[in-house]
Amino acid sequence: MPADAHPERIRPILDEITDMLVRVAGEELLVVGPITAATTFNDDLALESIEFVALAELLQQRYGTAVDLLGLLAEKDIEQILAMTVGELAVHIDRVTTADRSCAG
Repeated sequence: MPADAHPERIRPILDEITDMLVRVAGEELLVVGPITAATTFNDDLALESIEFVALAELLQQRYGTAVDLLGLLAEKDIEQILAMTVGELAVHIDRVTTADRSCAG
């Protein structure tokens, strides 16, 4: 996780992402072990593209349109996409939602 990540804010986001992943990919996702910040979407979870789309929809429902998973993926090259972790996504969500709160307040 990056040095500017805030673990106290990231942990609940990781928990929510885990719940969403189970909703889109099923309980068998947890058979491989717990989902952590270091868990990769490709190698560890083997998510299919339709599951990414479903996750993106759930993220937008929960956090708003600023959390654009597909847009985040579009900014990455193929190696970065394949190596992306759940923690990376959680940090992205934290940054976007924190920025939204500071702009609104």
